[in-house]
Amino acid sequence: MGRLATTAPVERGFAFEARDFDRVRSLIHQRAGISLADHKRDMVYSRLVRRVRAGGFASFGAYLDALEHGDGGEWQDFINALTTNLTSFFREAYHFDALLAQLREAAGPGITQPLRIWCAAASTGEEPWSLAITACEAFGTLAPPVRILATDIDTQVLATAEAGIYSLDRIEPLDEARRRAFFQRGTGPHEGMCRVRRELRDLVSFRPLNLLDRDYGIAPGLTAIFCRNVMIYFDKPTQYRLLQRMMPLLAPDGRFYAGHSESFSHAADLVTGCGRTIFRARAR
Repeated sequence: MGRLATTAPVERGFAFEARDFDRVRSLIHQRAGISLADHKRDMVYSRLVRRVRAGGFASFGAYLDALEHGDGGEWQDFINALTTNLTSFFREAYHFDALLAQLREAAGPGITQPLRIWCAAASTGEEPWSLAITACEAFGTLAPPVRILATDIDTQVLATAEAGIYSLDRIEPLDEARRRAFFQRGTGPHEGMCRVRRELRDLVSFRPLNLLDRDYGIAPGLTAIFCRNVMIYFDKPTQYRLLQRMMPLLAPDGRFYAGHSESFSHAADLVTGCGRTIFRARAR
């Protein structure tokens, strides 16, 4: 999950009262843990008005009534509409340098099971593929003993991530060696596009996951959790509850990688810093 978009004031074809905005804020907080600030009102309108029109509703109130009392099929579209993903390959590059060192340190001669990494907000895939590239570089092979689980609440961006197909401008910032080693350029009708190599796709699995779910279905013992630029959309009590669930999933020497503006001073009993927005589980 990435940033919530901010848009300029929009011209409205439907009335969008304060009570409608308050209902949206309550519903998205209940379903996804996202806390919407007051200044997001125009953004919410511009995103959800598409769903109002698509459903043929006469008002936002009617749409929200149907959402709350319907069969549940609209909930995913509601969530997808309110999340926008901002990402790039090797964003906040210092974290990948730290992970490279961590993987090399963890990979002793007695390693018998793959090291496991959870990318908790995969967005359109640039982050999990960057993790896979880092794993390959750490071990000097396209088949490193690493497995990556990539999840996101937004099913649309997750489908893009799993396909692993991007326009060439998305990988332009990477150095030439990485572009050649890990991506295949399209030809003919696919000119101007690229795809991550099959070997990388073998390292990453994708599935939808809501961080508010009671059971993540993830076994403990993770080498790393990348959960970056996600917590900023949750209020402090929700952040604390999520950390309570996530930190026990780390191996004793595991690391939790957060976004550049995220800090957890309110959860000092759960985490302790060990690098630039990198954390360990605090010993209990």
